[in-house]
Amino acid sequence: MTLEEKLAQLVGLWLQLDDSSHAGGDIAPMQHEMLSNVPDFDTFTRHGLGQLTRPLGSQRSTPEQMMTAVDRVQESVTAHSRFDIPALVHEEILTGLQLFGAATYPTPLAWGSTWDTELITRMGEQIGSSMKAMGIHLGLAPVLDVVRDPRWGRVEECIAEDPYLVGVIGSAYVVGVQSQGVGATLKHFLGYSNSQAGRNLAPVHAGPREILEVFSVPFEMAVKLARPHAVMHSYAEIDGVPVAADKTLLTGLLRDRWGFDGTVVADYFGVAFLHTLHDVASSIGDAAALALIAGVDVELPTGNAYLEPLADQVRQGLVPIDVVDTAVRRVLRQKQDLSVRRVARESTKTVDLDPPSARAVAQQIAEKSVVLLANSTGLLPLNDLQRIALIGPNADSAEALMGNYSFTNHVEAPPGASLGIDVPTIFEALAAEVGDHHIRYAIGCELGEPVAPEAGDDPLIAEAVDVARASDVCVVVVGDRAGLFGRGTVGEGSDAELLELPGRQQELVDALIATGTPVILVLVTGRPYPVGRWEEQAAAIVQSFFPGEEGGSAIAGVISGRVNPSGRLPVSIPKRPGGQPYNYRHPRLGGPTPISNIDPSPAFAFGHGLTYTTFHHANLEVAADGNSDTASTITVTCSVYNKGDRQGSDVVQLYVHDVAASVTRPLRQLIGWARVDLPAGASAAVRFTVHTDRLGLVNRDLNWVVEPGEFEFTIASSATAEGLSRRLTLRGSRAFSVRTDTSPPPPPSPRKIGDPHALRRKLLSRISAAGTVSGGP
Repeated sequence: MTLEEKLAQLVGLWLQLDDSSHAGGDIAPMQHEMLSNVPDFDTFTRHGLGQLTRPLGSQRSTPEQMMTAVDRVQESVTAHSRFDIPALVHEEILTGLQLFGAATYPTPLAWGSTWDTELITRMGEQIGSSMKAMGIHLGLAPVLDVVRDPRWGRVEECIAEDPYLVGVIGSAYVVGVQSQGVGATLKHFLGYSNSQAGRNLAPVHAGPREILEVFSVPFEMAVKLARPHAVMHSYAEIDGVPVAADKTLLTGLLRDRWGFDGTVVADYFGVAFLHTLHDVASSIGDAAALALIAGVDVELPTGNAYLEPLADQVRQGLVPIDVVDTAVRRVLRQKQDLSVRRVARESTKTVDLDPPSARAVAQQIAEKSVVLLANSTGLLPLNDLQRIALIGPNADSAEALMGNYSFTNHVEAPPGASLGIDVPTIFEALAAEVGDHHIRYAIGCELGEPVAPEAGDDPLIAEAVDVARASDVCVVVVGDRAGLFGRGTVGEGSDAELLELPGRQQELVDALIATGTPVILVLVTGRPYPVGRWEEQAAAIVQSFFPGEEGGSAIAGVISGRVNPSGRLPVSIPKRPGGQPYNYRHPRLGGPTPISNIDPSPAFAFGHGLTYTTFHHANLEVAADGNSDTASTITVTCSVYNKGDRQGSDVVQLYVHDVAASVTRPLRQLIGWARVDLPAGASAAVRFTVHTDRLGLVNRDLNWVVEPGEFEFTIASSATAEGLSRRLTLRGSRAFSVRTDTSPPPPPSPRKIGDPHALRRKLLSRISAAGTVSGGP
């Protein structure tokens, strides 16, 4: 291959197949500026093409029309290639395949709320199946960023604030997607979520221990457990070094230490940003050289840097041709692994992107992800039909149920345009549950309406108060609307200056509580908001993180009692706006202390969630194998009892605390959990098998070790619940190095899995401390 042919394989082309289908508004950072000088299709692809960037993601067309359009483009791409090499097609898949008319699943925060690995794998299988049917080879998901600051707009794309929970759920998703013969992309590697003040693309300040022990863990788990086809670098600069130019991370850590053998792709315009935003490259060509040498194989979404600018760098001897060849080999091998080929499809082929099987999985995730935060008066479920006031800007909105990376909220549609899928609102779903004659609706306030200092009484709030006073119970549904770059209250580039419900929603809730009518507060959000002011005043509080196309039904089911809630929080719910950022994995001085007047304690802790039955834990036993040293295997067992009068699901959580270590440690750290489904009056035994590697830490020399000493194991219902605790001492005269697999990974072909269920079992068996349940049903 000539140099130009090689470089053509290292770039994508953002091709708009239907100009009339996309309304205004960037869907990537600085999109219009960065795409202003892209050549026409024939010029751009004259030497071939590596990837087609989201060719279908902004079309309001039928699946058949989309496939026909892509086939025509592929014919042109191969016609320009001397070697008949088609382009790899990638699309967004974070909450489902992001195409018009495709199933829209709950957001990743909702995945984390389920604590259900197998269910997330099934969702991945459904998404991968749709990708394969549409000829899409690579999906840009999952997001494995660990939640740190709830003000950050992309929190709704994340799974949890705990790296282990993120790693387990994220790995399960990758396994499901790739079981269908397509590829998944881990993003955003690395540290992206720790941005300064929660602002998108802001600098990241994190020490090397925190990078290894927190932000790296989910990526390492997914790379080793699920073998993803691609990893996307983050926009972050960590202590002044942009990740896209950091060979230590992209090659040394990701490839040399972890054995990743797929492609590293650029986040959109990330290579050029080394010059235009980070100021570490004096030209686009220098930026291309920095990124390629660091380990970025593919420039997306186009070839601003990797075509002519990079060619000049190679010709001048500034970039060795061997570096180019290495990236090209990875790209071509990936195309071979993913069966990227020009396939003539029959135009009559029919594809259902929202089949009943997908909706069934979407409904299960939505139902299992709803978290009952509080039910102090026992008002829920609403067993007796009553006069119900249903109020709030999210009560009768389909868009409010979906995340930033749903087609509905990602691509601006003309007013009144069809969503392409059936998305019952909470109002419609609750009316179906209890009968619409029991419900009186009022919007209460506009969701994003700013509150000016001179703002007077709001007539919408006044109307809602009248409706509430005339009702037996008031259900108020407030929260977010996802959107890009300030067009929403949450989402990419829609960060929060102040961690409070947007607009006049707080005022609305306060006014409704003041009526004296019992208020059920329902939060449909993309981030955790402070609820301390209503913790004691609301009759009940329900949290749902953008629950997707079946979310209205799930929330209505929890309110009516058809669904017994079983979701558990993957993030802490703040008590007040201050004290942020906060996460449960803090050392002693990260919590409340008498030497500061600010108490960051959450209103509801990580792992918290109530049900309509009562669970009891007992008989905790902790034992190590015969050696009881730092290379031991530890067994933790306990009993779970359903003491209530209806079937329900408990999430038994196992935490550990290293009592005295060489570096400060979290007071509690999640190392395992088990979902336990039990009929009323039934019991079960839960067993955790924990290798001491799970007790490891990164020491001052930046090595993973397990230190001898005393460890406290706790079974609890949340990160702050009292629970049951036992201590165990591990012997040893020195630190024991955590085992790492430094051998090269097997050939890429095993990624083509014939039996996804067998792989799922293998995945679960390899996740240390995944609880097993015996007894019960």
